[in-house]
Amino acid sequence: MSSEQIRWSHKSLEELREFWNTKIEFELRRAGHDLEEKPSYQDLLDVGYGGLTYTLREHHEMTFSEFLESVGYLDESEEGYPWSIDDETTTEELESFIRTLERRQGLADTTVATKRSRLATYAQLYDELHGQANLVDRVVDAAERAAEIRRVLAVFDELDADLGTDASKQRYLSDVNQFYSHLERRAIAAFNPTSRISEEYNWNREEKDNQPLSSADVQRLYGAVESSEEELLVLALCAWGLRRNEVASLHVSQVVLKGEDPHIYFEERKNGPGTVALVYGREQLADRIDMLGARDDGWNGYLFPSTASSSGHIVGETVQLRFQRLANRAGVTVRGETPTSKMGRRFWYTTYMDAQKQLLENLDVIAGDQGSSDASVVLENYLSETERRKYRREFMRERLADAFE
Repeated sequence: MSSEQIRWSHKSLEELREFWNTKIEFELRRAGHDLEEKPSYQDLLDVGYGGLTYTLREHHEMTFSEFLESVGYLDESEEGYPWSIDDETTTEELESFIRTLERRQGLADTTVATKRSRLATYAQLYDELHGQANLVDRVVDAAERAAEIRRVLAVFDELDADLGTDASKQRYLSDVNQFYSHLERRAIAAFNPTSRISEEYNWNREEKDNQPLSSADVQRLYGAVESSEEELLVLALCAWGLRRNEVASLHVSQVVLKGEDPHIYFEERKNGPGTVALVYGREQLADRIDMLGARDDGWNGYLFPSTASSSGHIVGETVQLRFQRLANRAGVTVRGETPTSKMGRRFWYTTYMDAQKQLLENLDVIAGDQGSSDASVVLENYLSETERRKYRREFMRERLADAFE
């Protein structure tokens, strides 16, 4: 299959990693590239897979270098793998598990790298949700079993929402389960909190439950808002595509409204630092900031503040509850059930894909003049990054306006 035939934008990050391990590295090796050395962008172009870098940047907020790190290509200057968690005991046991995979199970380097990346994602998400990734300490005492299962379930709820396919979710569960089993075999863990997690999810279903909200659904939600807080909630989820935890902890210091590129900056996100363009809703966000800033009791800077929380802001579960309360008021259902906040993020993603498709359709004429059957060639090779960004945002803004105005 040539690069032009690959539907890059339809692949999840996990699927891109798997495609790298099974397809791209095979072609690199066949072309004579030494896989012990970090491939370059030119190496990727030489084997016909340059479309990968565009998809990483536009759909996963990730550089090619960051992607290579996630599949096992570390800079020689790094001391060990960047697990990005503070718990030393957990880091040591994760490293011990990886060494076991390398020495005793005879797995390929790329397979080990992929498993390590999944474990790192799990540990970082656990840390984000529960304050510290002390995975080992919490499975030492059997009395902690019930509480730890609940904590682990919360992590897999997030993975269930964010990963694109059931197969990806099952691979994450398999790798995490193997890690806990490793701890059990060494008499470190008294129990494995993932041993029956699969029974909680219907991941073998043929029809995936990835239904987004429709434009009409968003219109009804937005029409039913009764406060600036509810308005911002719908915009954050549906117009900006934020995750519910990102919405809950949104702070004024992340917001850049001045200039030609208004955006929200995230120092820590699932795939590292990144920005979210404020294609729509800039004025409403500015009004919300002005209103909170004028409060007599002082404002801590969070867009969704909470005096009941030690963090100073609401939590992701509260975002979910408020969103569903609004949906019930608006009479919005998806397949007969109250929609969840992640369906707002899915609306953003499908809207973005539709805007991208419309842009490519408008470039077909130029592509024909250039003798190419693929408009994406024009998008990537004949337009500057500034022009591409401008056109994408124009088409996206039009589609969001249809839903919000």
